Amino acid sequence: MMQLPDRIARRLRAEDGAVTIDWVVITATVVTLGMAAGALVFNTSTPLAQKIADFIGARSVDSGAP
Repeated sequence: MMQLPDRIARRLRAEDGAVTIDWVVITATVVTLGMAAGALVFNTSTPLAQKIADFIGARSVDSGAP
């Protein structure tokens, strides 16, 4: 039977799950960056959209009808 330190050392040298962990970390990073970018665009575009709506709403339209 293997001793505990030998089993721990063997487990630390194993690279079976390393690729999976890499993909999980990369995917989590991409998702987090996407969420941050989406929040930035949303928070920036809402006040700008309101300014555009106010500008358009303040304009009068002359239909030309008598």
